[in-house]
Amino acid sequence: MTDSSNTLTLETTKGPVVIKMRPDLAPNHVAHIQKLVREGFYDGIVFHRVIDGFMAQTGCPQGTGTGGSKYPNLKQEFNSAPHVRGTCSMARAASPDSANSQFFICFGDAGFLNRQYTVWGEVISGMENVDKIKRGEPVRDPDSIITAKLG
Repeated sequence: MTDSSNTLTLETTKGPVVIKMRPDLAPNHVAHIQKLVREGFYDGIVFHRVIDGFMAQTGCPQGTGTGGSKYPNLKQEFNSAPHVRGTCSMARAASPDSANSQFFICFGDAGFLNRQYTVWGEVISGMENVDKIKRGEPVRDPDSIITAKLG
């Protein structure tokens, strides 16, 4: 049975996406995301950077890739989980310890990111909806997370 507190459901403009969160890999990142979800932080946030064959990125309150939450950045929790189709991983700036609220979902194999970005979950349902997210850098008229909820 899946621990419902470690299940994240994103209701997106393309349909539901269910993510199994992995506190065994990145306990501090999972706890941080859970806190943001409980506060409604991700509700209405757009997928601002979506690169075909690579990944869909979200979690910036400005919708530009430049913002984060009101909380401090997180210390990296790099782990051995590979960046493959459905992997959920934290976006960051040049500093390894600059992840905050932005994350991305991989469309395919992105092994060049392994052990350089914190993997914190994997899509277990709805990957076909992630595939439908509108592409762009930046995205014109982007898709968004309508609501994010735990359980």
